Amino acid sequence: QVQLAQSGGGLVQAGESLRLSCAVSGRTFIALRMAWFRQAPGKEREFTAGIKGLSGTTYYADSVKGRFIISRDNAKNTLYLQMNSLKPEDTAVYFCATGTGYAIKAEYRLSSDYDTWGQGTQVTVFS
Repeated sequence: QVQLAQSGGGLVQAGESLRLSCAVSGRTFIALRMAWFRQAPGKEREFTAGIKGLSGTTYYADSVKGRFIISRDNAKNTLYLQMNSLKPEDTAVYFCATGTGYAIKAEYRLSSDYDTWGQGTQVTVFS
């Protein structure tokens, strides 16, 4: 059974940076597809950034492309989200997620593509 433990987040001013971490246990890390989603108050959870399991290919929501970087450290079984040039509209609870299904897609941007979720961490950006 896969388990995810998130850390990072907090309160920052617009333009600053934050890094989120997601430690994975319970399954071979390198084979998992992983992603970050976020949910702002009153809004649905939305895809933010994803990374494929074996290839390590990354892809992003248009709203964060060029500012956020998703990466993974296979030796540490940890997923990261480096968030740069933060904006107030990035304020949300951020969730890491892993998927273990065998569906083959070019990208995995749906919540239903993932079956295990982290506990969420708050990111608040003020102007």
